[in-house]
Amino acid sequence: MYIYPENLRAKAKLWLWELRDVAVIGIGFLLSALSLTCGAGMLLLVLTVLYAFLSIRMEGASILDFLRCAVCFLFLHQQHYEWR
Repeated sequence: MYIYPENLRAKAKLWLWELRDVAVIGIGFLLSALSLTCGAGMLLLVLTVLYAFLSIRMEGASILDFLRCAVCFLFLHQQHYEWR
């Protein structure tokens, strides 16, 4: 019998992505194919490929996570410094 801590849970992965990312990428490619057949352009396909590239996970981190943290640090959250 193995006892694991509550906060140490592995997320389901498929190849280089988490399953949530695989679902988003699959739906994006499906909608991209539909928009290409209707003649709406390639913008949705480009956005889907960009998301697929940014969400690749290596050793628990992705480029998308880094960009989210950078935006929060630089623009969204106020930085508070105390000089003593």
